[in-house]
Amino acid sequence: MWQSWFERQWQYQGWAQCLLLPLAWLFASLAALRRTLYRCRVLASSRLPVPVIVVGNISVGGVGKTPLVIHLAQALRAAGYSPGILSRGYGGSQTGAVSPDSAPALYGDEPVLIAQRSGSPVWVHASRAVAGHALLQAYPETDVLICDDGLQHYALQRDIEIAVVSRPHGLGNGRLLPAGPLREPLSRLQTVDLLVESGQLVESGQLPAADSQVLVADIQVPAFQQCLQLGQWTSLSDFSSHIGVAALQTRPLLAIAGIGHPQRFFQTLQAQGLDCETKVFADHHAYTQADFMDWSAKTILMTEKDAVKCRHLALSDAWFLPVSAELKPLVHRQIFADCVISLLKQREGNRK
Repeated sequence: MWQSWFERQWQYQGWAQCLLLPLAWLFASLAALRRTLYRCRVLASSRLPVPVIVVGNISVGGVGKTPLVIHLAQALRAAGYSPGILSRGYGGSQTGAVSPDSAPALYGDEPVLIAQRSGSPVWVHASRAVAGHALLQAYPETDVLICDDGLQHYALQRDIEIAVVSRPHGLGNGRLLPAGPLREPLSRLQTVDLLVESGQLVESGQLPAADSQVLVADIQVPAFQQCLQLGQWTSLSDFSSHIGVAALQTRPLLAIAGIGHPQRFFQTLQAQGLDCETKVFADHHAYTQADFMDWSAKTILMTEKDAVKCRHLALSDAWFLPVSAELKPLVHRQIFADCVISLLKQREGNRK
C-alpha cells in the first residue's frame, strides 16, 4: 500500500513531496558523504584483476537492466571476450554459482534468467567483490565482469559505468528519496560512461525512431535507446513449444505479472489484440500452486521473469513471452557493442 502511494507521489511536485524534502536533503547529505568516504579511501574499495562493467541505475524500481545485461554478455562473447556476471541475487537466500537449472527461490529470479539466456557464468553474493574473486577462481578464462546493478556499490571499483533510465516514469519528479524515486542526484548521470533509455517495446525488427521525449537530453555522454524485441509465446511446460497470437485470441486468458512495472506487460498484450483478465503480484513474488487455484479454466500468460519462478508448478496451459534487447544510438551513430568494446580497450590500457 505505502509503496504504491510513494510511487504515485514520485511523479509529481506537490505538497506531499514538499513535506518530505527535509528527509530528501538528509538522504542527499548521507549519500554524498558516503561517496566522499569511498573517494578518499576512508572506506575500502576492491579492485578486481579484470575489467568490471557496472550496469545500474540511479532510481528505485525496475528499469530494464536484465535484458541489457544479457545483451551485453552475448555481444562481448560474440566479440571474443569471456564475460562473467555478478549479481546480488535479490529475493534469494543462497550465494555462489548460478546455473540455468538453479532454484530462483535460492538464488533470485533475475540471476537464474541471466544464466539461462546469457551463456556466461553467473555468481551471486551481496559483496560484488567477493562474487568476482569467486567467479574468477572458478572460471579463470573470464576476462571481463559485468555487474548486474550496483551503480551505488562503491565497495567495488569499476572500469565502465552504464546507467539505465526508464521512461515514462523512471526519473519521476527528479527528487531524491523519499520525496522522489532517485537514489543519487541527476548530476550523477554526467559521470557515467554510457546512458541507456529503456521502456520501449517493439514487435518486429524495426526500432521506433528517437523522439523529443528523451528524459536526459542535456546529459553529455553517449546515449542509446533500448527497445525490447518480442519473441514467440513459449510453453511453460517445456520451454520450447510455441503458440501463435491468433490461437491465444480464441482462449479465455489471464495475464499475471510480478515485475517492477506490470502495466508495460499488459499494454504489450493489448497491442497484440489479446483480451485478458490481469493479476498483479509483487516484484520478485515467489509463486506457489495456490496462486493459480482459482484460474484453472484460464490460459495463463506471463513474462519470462515470472516463468523462471513458475516452471516447477506444472501448469499445463501457461505461456511466457521472451524479450531481447535492441539498442539504437540516440545522438551519434556508434553501435552499442562497439562503444563498450572501445571503452574496454581504453581502460585495459590504463590498467597496464
